[in-house]
Amino acid sequence: MNETNAPAMLVGDREIVATRIFNAPRDLVFQVWTDPKHIGNWWGPKGFVTTTFKMDVKPGGVWRFVMHGPDGRDYENKITYLEVVKPERLVYKHGGDKDVEPVNFQVAATFEPQGEKTKLTMRMTFPSAAARDYVVKTYGAVDGLNQTLDRLGEQLPKIGTAYEEFVISRVFDAPRDLVWKAWTERDRLMQWFGPKGFTMSQAKLDFRPGGMLHYCLSGPEGKEMWGKFVYREIIPPQRLVWMHSFSDEKGGLTRHPFSSDWPREMLTTVTFAEHEGKTTVTVRWTPINATEAERESFQNNREGMKMGWTGTFDQLAEYLAKA
Repeated sequence: MNETNAPAMLVGDREIVATRIFNAPRDLVFQVWTDPKHIGNWWGPKGFVTTTFKMDVKPGGVWRFVMHGPDGRDYENKITYLEVVKPERLVYKHGGDKDVEPVNFQVAATFEPQGEKTKLTMRMTFPSAAARDYVVKTYGAVDGLNQTLDRLGEQLPKIGTAYEEFVISRVFDAPRDLVWKAWTERDRLMQWFGPKGFTMSQAKLDFRPGGMLHYCLSGPEGKEMWGKFVYREIIPPQRLVWMHSFSDEKGGLTRHPFSSDWPREMLTTVTFAEHEGKTTVTVRWTPINATEAERESFQNNREGMKMGWTGTFDQLAEYLAKA
């Protein structure tokens, strides 16, 4: 968590300024601001999910993204980078196009080392007092900035470790509502979930935060593998978060049947973003409470994870084409 939780403030008649000290080195804090793999995990107020379509962090480069609100509304955004001094400073302008939210301002974000910690100062400057007041009243900009920085503080310890998360995405030719149902309804899930050649032969689903999916996958040679999800977060139709582990017939927690050093628990985050009638599904995997040997096993088996999820996505694509 961040050490200081000072709220953002209105300064003068055209600015909003926030300062935080994060318990993380400057290179890492700068990285999570400039890498689309990380920024989607924390950008935006509480309950928002951010999908990046383009991110080119250089002077003149553009970041195009959509913020999916908890009320189901999508907010189109565009940022154009004016100054990039790694890992010290970012300056960018927000807005400027007709197809994005009618919000225009400039941001200067500075990253100062404080030993092993980082002092972040974020200064938002608006073209007029009226423009700032509009954003504050219409979008709750001050509270939203505070929540965004809170989320950044919560995210940094998760990635400030010796391992990186595994990420894989696929664009499916189907509307988001249908793809969401395929992931969240038992009878649909049983028709596709699992690596290529595997079928879900048994499943019991209690779909709610704290609820569980307990399932059995049957392989080509009759081998059975039990697994379970314990749901942490459900935001229809945008985001699912669960703890993923191997299991047994009774729903217990077990080791990987073929790898004694595989992490016992994996935090799984799945996001769903719709664009022009198609849906981008992104899966993120991170070991939880892992030993050094388990982290090393995770790092060394990225090709296996990629193969497994690619086969799973193939089966989902086949199911959606039929549906």
